Amino acid sequence: MINIKWLLKNICYNDNEVNDMEKCAWIGTGVMGKSMVSHLLKAGYQVTVYNRTLSKAESLKEIGAKVSSTVEEVYEKIFANCKEGSICIDMTTSSPDLAKKLYEKGKKKNIHLLDAPVSGGDSGAKAGTLSIMVGGEKEIMERCLPLLNLMGNNICYMGSAGCGQHTKMANQIAVAGAISALSEALIYSKAVGLDESKVLEAISKGAAGSWQMDNTSKRILNHDFNPGFYIKHFIKDMRIAQEMAHDKDLNLEMLNTVCHMYEALSEKGYEDLGTQALVKYYNHDFD
Repeated sequence: MINIKWLLKNICYNDNEVNDMEKCAWIGTGVMGKSMVSHLLKAGYQVTVYNRTLSKAESLKEIGAKVSSTVEEVYEKIFANCKEGSICIDMTTSSPDLAKKLYEKGKKKNIHLLDAPVSGGDSGAKAGTLSIMVGGEKEIMERCLPLLNLMGNNICYMGSAGCGQHTKMANQIAVAGAISALSEALIYSKAVGLDESKVLEAISKGAAGSWQMDNTSKRILNHDFNPGFYIKHFIKDMRIAQEMAHDKDLNLEMLNTVCHMYEALSEKGYEDLGTQALVKYYNHDFD
């Protein structure tokens, strides 16, 4: 039996033909999961949802979701539907090695597994514009495109099992550098007496432009540290990337430095803030 932790925010359905894939089980309705599953409900899929904190899933009832109240009930629903030929899509960010292990477990039961982590934050989840990085069998990914296209507008097949997660590690490494660079640019601008908003306007359309500059910068300037993506989750992702890098004898100095800064914030009680709160580290704002 697959551990429930491995199935957080997974999609599981049992029909063998694309046109018959209307029934889904969805686990995890947090900052991103809630928005993602809403796109499936609005498209007419029958979705049963579960969240460890039941109240966070209750609001989905209003748009047609069925809410399960126990982990045992979720297990029953998932494995009752996981017949031969079933497809499970793991949309969490986790170890590439785990993705390979799950794929092999599924293969023994003739159950297809895709690792399909996402990027785009809460705004991308709400808008249905996530980037989705898929590892597994290409044919299975193509069968799932009608569903994946409801949640993202950049569906990328990356290779065999685990390749989706490896791509997400590369994404998180790049994000770590981008948030750090943005924070430093704003800190520098403030220190030399520049208007930070005008600085962003001047540099965001040039070579320094990025998704982080277009989106995260506004939250920083507004002192909005509510999570689009939690610091604690980002630390988890960076540590996975560090483990994978270590296995390849890579020393990713920027990643290690940024991870250390976020760990310092976490130790001060900021782990439930959004990743944009990195600016607090530069400001020595630990109160």
